[in-house]
Amino acid sequence: MSDMTQTPPNDSETKSGLSRYVPLIAILAVAVIGAFTLKDYLSFDALRDNREALIAFRDSNYLVAALGFLAIYIAIVGFSLPGGTIATLTGGFLFGTTFGALFNVTGATIGATLIFLAARYGLGNRLGAKLENSQGAIKKIKDGIDENQWSMLFILRLVPAVPFFIANLIPAFLEVPLHRYVISTFFGIIPATFVFTSVGAGLGEVFAKGETPDLGIIFEPHILLPILGLSALAVLPVIIKAITGKKDI
Repeated sequence: MSDMTQTPPNDSETKSGLSRYVPLIAILAVAVIGAFTLKDYLSFDALRDNREALIAFRDSNYLVAALGFLAIYIAIVGFSLPGGTIATLTGGFLFGTTFGALFNVTGATIGATLIFLAARYGLGNRLGAKLENSQGAIKKIKDGIDENQWSMLFILRLVPAVPFFIANLIPAFLEVPLHRYVISTFFGIIPATFVFTSVGAGLGEVFAKGETPDLGIIFEPHILLPILGLSALAVLPVIIKAITGKKDI
């Protein structure tokens, strides 16, 4: 006779499977709530209206201001809240181009890594396995990306047209190693972040004139062409592999 007292199958597995989605659900919930409640606080107008109080606090509590700014930046990126560009400008405004860029890049990298880990934990491993076991064009695309991960990761970060949130998720679904993701994120976002941070460092004059910053500066030829040049360097190994037929460089 069969054992009729066996524990119902997959019960614990189901609970465990559902718990994997908790980080992603939390990020989505906070992002939706933040989109409606924080947009007035994470805005250029808010920065302009509170600039004197922010500068005074920075001057009297530099370390606390720096750590607080870094924590806020991580939260903005990690929860995909509105105001990423304003946060970058604020970093330049409060801490100057050099330190502002360092804080901005560090905060963005840590925040992006949190999204990466949440997406991988919730969906990335399963989706990656499905893509690996797929057939036809989808499998070829994944194999092509796998063979050129470094180049593809840097291109995602360097090209301004790729939304930052999308660039955070794609690698998680393609089983990219964590160290490659972190390194390519940190160094790949430096050019664009440096540009916006430098704009933020000059906001004092912009405020004095009652103007708004020109965020379209990144698309001006003297800014965009060097970034595209770096993107071309990133894709060069892919071209060499295609020509030589080598698997690894």
